[in-house]
Amino acid sequence: MATLTFTVTDDDTAAALGSGSLRVLGTPRLLAWCEAATCAAIEPELVDGETSVGTRVELEHSRASRVGTVLEVGATPTYRDGRLHRFSVVAREGGGGPVVGTGEVTRVVVDAQRFLARL
Repeated sequence: MATLTFTVTDDDTAAALGSGSLRVLGTPRLLAWCEAATCAAIEPELVDGETSVGTRVELEHSRASRVGTVLEVGATPTYRDGRLHRFSVVAREGGGGPVVGTGEVTRVVVDAQRFLARL
């Protein structure tokens, strides 16, 4: 499990990211933060030369967050099958506040050099 803390800035808003016109947390940024939490959660299991790539995301962004809001984004492992890892993610206002978003992120462990060589 991993929990990361972020503060919503002007650069994180829907208006700045092109996903809307309001100065509230944009869904693309929330998604990026959820993925960052899953990366932090899987990191201790990786060996030298390995990384993980996101392969599937399901995210419900259920509450708006103003600039200045502190969010805690947690990733909890829910399933593993070899290289495939699935996480439940929850974003909430800091200090146990209201839930801002929930979802599921799937990552696959890969050899970084082999992965890049295939591109």
